[in-house]
Amino acid sequence: MDRLRLYNTFSCNKETFVPLRKGEVYMYVCGMTVYDYCHVGHGRLMVVFDMIQRWLRTLDYRVTYVRNITDIDDKIIRRATNSGKSIYTLTDYFIKAMHEDEATLNIKRPDYEPRATEFIPQMLGMIEALKRNGYAYQGRDGDINYSVRKFSAYGQLSGKSLQNLRAGERVAQNDLKEDPLDFVLWKRFKKDRLLDIGWDSQWGWGRPGWHIECSAMSCALLGDRLDIHGGGQDLQFPHHENEIAQSEGATGQHFVNYWLHNGFVNVDNEKMSKSLGNFFTLRDVLKRYDGEVIRMLILRTHYRSPLNYSDACLDDARAALMRLYTALKDVTPDNQELDWGECHAAAFRAAMNDDFNTPAAFATLFDLVSDLNRTRDPALGRQLKRLASILGMLECDPSEYLQGQSLASDKLPALDIEQINEQIKVRSQAKHMKNYIEADRIRAALFDDGILLEDKPNGMTEWRRV
Repeated sequence: MDRLRLYNTFSCNKETFVPLRKGEVYMYVCGMTVYDYCHVGHGRLMVVFDMIQRWLRTLDYRVTYVRNITDIDDKIIRRATNSGKSIYTLTDYFIKAMHEDEATLNIKRPDYEPRATEFIPQMLGMIEALKRNGYAYQGRDGDINYSVRKFSAYGQLSGKSLQNLRAGERVAQNDLKEDPLDFVLWKRFKKDRLLDIGWDSQWGWGRPGWHIECSAMSCALLGDRLDIHGGGQDLQFPHHENEIAQSEGATGQHFVNYWLHNGFVNVDNEKMSKSLGNFFTLRDVLKRYDGEVIRMLILRTHYRSPLNYSDACLDDARAALMRLYTALKDVTPDNQELDWGECHAAAFRAAMNDDFNTPAAFATLFDLVSDLNRTRDPALGRQLKRLASILGMLECDPSEYLQGQSLASDKLPALDIEQINEQIKVRSQAKHMKNYIEADRIRAALFDDGILLEDKPNGMTEWRRV
């Protein structure tokens, strides 16, 4: 049986997964900074690593999954100050909103969801260890900084060398530091700095820098060495690079065996982000599409590839999801366990073991749908439902889900019966020629016009308006 292979960002290669402890996986993922509602990019991170932990558990690993919450930083302080709320009132509100969004996407809660403000003693302890080991110093403004040039392995994750890192690009000039590449570990309170929350330390009243938070929380909950550390591609540098420098500088241990990074969400070929003003909150999208459609959109693209976001892509994902549910509508799956020896399940497993190749896994599900439509075999219905559930999909009642779907007013059907039948005929010819891409395109195009196709066991195709 194939073994799980992961693309390790650190080595830039696919590697066979071998956990540090037999049968166990310790996984840490950088979560959200809670000063606003989650956008689609956050949704992708949550769905991707939910999918990964689901598959690891399917392989019978005992997974300890930690995804942190950053509940103290400059953006949070600024937002709380401007709104006249306390830090805790603001962050509690957006954490609750995040959990509501997660529920709509069928995301399982991590085993641990630590808040940065709950781990200040651990952060101070790690900073003390870094000072003791010669990696940290106190700057002229009282801040405690990490001395990047003291860590000889700095840049290995991102492929950046110290010589090529120039001040003024990702690193701001600062004559209060010994080197512009250095980053802050502890921000000492200053009268001219906006700060309404802090903690006492041997270096004075202040608060932690962002990077030290994740190093301290991961080590406190999972130990000095992790199997998997994940996050968005934008965190690879400098955040994850700095995490390595901090954790290994403090413990002397190799920090992470496998680094996993999901790709960006793009809108018009630009990364979706708040700084560019081209982001869409999950709540806005959920006004027009249900959570399972968004999950389908995310998982039909490989987690490392850019994800194109648009209404057209969401409509296509909805059509694909409707096809899966339609196949189950008139079939009652049997109650047997998933049969991994069955050909579709074996192909699904091989796809998922190949660096979580969800597009190939979905292709297998659609092959299964074709066989199910032809045979109406309850065993195939069971296989489809069980395999899809591993991806967090098809957990609704098919009839209720299909009935609940409706198109926006600008998607009302405009085709007459003659046009519909002509498209069905062209699609049938495409299927006969094994041109399944064209057949699926026609199905999706008809769905965009409010026409849902249902392939019957006798080879006929029926349609109805939705």
